[in-house]
Amino acid sequence: MALETSPEKPAAVRTVARLVDAYIARLGAVWIEGQVAQLSRRPGAGLVFLTLRDTEADMSVSVTVLPRVLDACVPPLAEGQRVLVHAKAEYYTGRGTLAFRAAEIRPVGLGELLAALEARKNLLAAEGLFAAERKRPLPFLPRVVGLVCGRGSDAERDVVENARRRWPGVAFEIREVAVQGVRAVTEVTAAVRELDAVPLVDVIVVTRGGGSVEDLLPFSDEGLVRAVAACRTPVVSAIGHEKDAPLLDLVADVRASTPTDAARKVVPDMVEQLRLVAELRTRATRAVIARIDREQGVLDAALARPSLVDPTSLVEARREQVDALVARTRRAFGHLLDRASDDVSHTRARVRALSPAATLERGYAVVQDDDGAVVRDAVTVPSGAGLRVRVAHGELHATRD
Repeated sequence: MALETSPEKPAAVRTVARLVDAYIARLGAVWIEGQVAQLSRRPGAGLVFLTLRDTEADMSVSVTVLPRVLDACVPPLAEGQRVLVHAKAEYYTGRGTLAFRAAEIRPVGLGELLAALEARKNLLAAEGLFAAERKRPLPFLPRVVGLVCGRGSDAERDVVENARRRWPGVAFEIREVAVQGVRAVTEVTAAVRELDAVPLVDVIVVTRGGGSVEDLLPFSDEGLVRAVAACRTPVVSAIGHEKDAPLLDLVADVRASTPTDAARKVVPDMVEQLRLVAELRTRATRAVIARIDREQGVLDAALARPSLVDPTSLVEARREQVDALVARTRRAFGHLLDRASDDVSHTRARVRALSPAATLERGYAVVQDDDGAVVRDAVTVPSGAGLRVRVAHGELHATRD
């Protein structure tokens, strides 16, 4: 039942402590998996004190164990080792602290570790964290290379020296962290997130110089894998372990086999680039010269054409055509004029033939009365009337008898 309290009726410390002890006692013995973060064993002491840390979260519990239980572990228990502990929770009412009393400790073997890693790998793969389409390409020449490595490690020296040998001007933002042990996951994850937040960092290299499967467990931590997957900056994994690749290799955008290989992947080789530039310059020069020669050939061929050698030849040819057309026009127009003249002559001859003057020319005369009317019948002209007789050349005046 819940403890009912109020400002007027508070519960005593001993009452609360006894209730907490009763609640915890209900838990019973449980199997716990974790990593030994600290082992404290004093000569002659009746208990050995362990700090058991969660492998994926920053949480730990205290464990007490009898020396004989600890001595039964094969191989001997050491800090950083993953173990299975069968223990019962105990609440010490006098001090108000919680600890677990271990009855059995089993070191986690390599087979169990690999099985757990495989299960974690399948889970993360199902979420798409290892998908090829989410991989980002590395920049050709990063402004700053972020480097996560062990303190004063050979891996750091290999990456920095080889990168500067390839490209002397490369800049580094280095985070030295624990790459093994209980603090490795926390420090590596924090370093990756910190470098991802630096605007000038264009690529992040997480490196370590190899090690056993147990040594590389931090780089298969689910929290670290998810942190790398969430990075906006491309990440290169250079753990240097060929046989059993940690999960970091699968989620990283690029995997390098060694720290030296990582240096080759993140920066170009200046000597190689200079050689490439020289080769491209030579190819470009050849291409330009070939283009100029080709265009010069086209120009020479154009200049060799008759129209450009003697531009007046076209004019002369057209002049001859114009002269021929003018002559044809004149001949055609002359024929038209001749035919028209003949037509006019013929028409003039017909008109003359039908003209009264032509009749007069043949000896005929036209007789008109005083009114100018042509006399066609002698009966119509009275006696004594004046008449005008028109002949071919002039006219005569007469009077009818």
